[in-house]
Amino acid sequence: MNRTDESRQFLSEVIAGLQSKNRSIPCKYLYDARGSALFEAICRTEDYYVTRADLALHERHLPEISDRIGPDAHIIEFGSGSGIKTRRLLESLETPRAYTPIEISATALESSVKDLRRDLPLIEIVPVQADYTKDVPDRFLRLDPPARRRVVYFPGSTIGNFNQDEAVAFMGRMRNIIGDAGAILMGVDLLKPESTLLRAYDDREGITAQFNLNLLARMMRELDAEIDIDAFRHEARFNRECSRVEMHLVATRPTRIELGGRQFDFDSGESIHTESSHKYTLDGFQDLAAQAGLESLEVWTDPDELFSMHWLMRR
Repeated sequence: MNRTDESRQFLSEVIAGLQSKNRSIPCKYLYDARGSALFEAICRTEDYYVTRADLALHERHLPEISDRIGPDAHIIEFGSGSGIKTRRLLESLETPRAYTPIEISATALESSVKDLRRDLPLIEIVPVQADYTKDVPDRFLRLDPPARRRVVYFPGSTIGNFNQDEAVAFMGRMRNIIGDAGAILMGVDLLKPESTLLRAYDDREGITAQFNLNLLARMMRELDAEIDIDAFRHEARFNRECSRVEMHLVATRPTRIELGGRQFDFDSGESIHTESSHKYTLDGFQDLAAQAGLESLEVWTDPDELFSMHWLMRR
């Protein structure tokens, strides 16, 4: 089959991950159209506390957050945020200079921008199609005239998907974007009892299992992989040493994945690590941010102290 650049990269990264000693596939590939729809369904489950806690935090502290941002700010969001948190933040600001969503998916970006331009016609929206996990050229973010300050907005718990070295490098790229006067609004999920964490990533409705297994279906659809999906099951694990929840696709019997002219054999119990979600204490995340040259000057939490938002500036 003729492949696009994105398809070739997908194939390359899957093969590399399956060839490694500890088999894994980057979690970004969980989010095709069906995966994204399933994740939205996960966010509505009773067991997945993260979205509710993040929304409760915004409800409780939005006036304080808006005051911190101040007037004439350029809000730069990593991801296409057409949802309720982004809208409420933009609506709460005093004379925002502009809003820039950065998103690798052209479809997701177009959809979010269309909705926001319709609903918030007085705010200049300057979208950028790019992979925000990599360097974003500053020329894409310049405004004429420039804003008083740049604020990178990164709600949710996506920072937890990075290991510590990756998170430090990622926040370092954010630090370069904001400059001396700017800031970062960073959502961080907090460490809590293991039973609560595992239930959130293995909900009783089975939607997270569908979400994880959809990765195999996507490989079959897009990469012509030969996979017996019924030979795999979803499993959530808590890795205490790394303070993270891990999602795995575990072989329930000996099976084989054929992909790109290669064969990958699995014994019963072998797994593919598909996602990590690191959980932090407040002090632990502040120490991590310091490694990226950032200082957490204010922290907000939801009423139940399940989730946090950090106001980060250059040290």
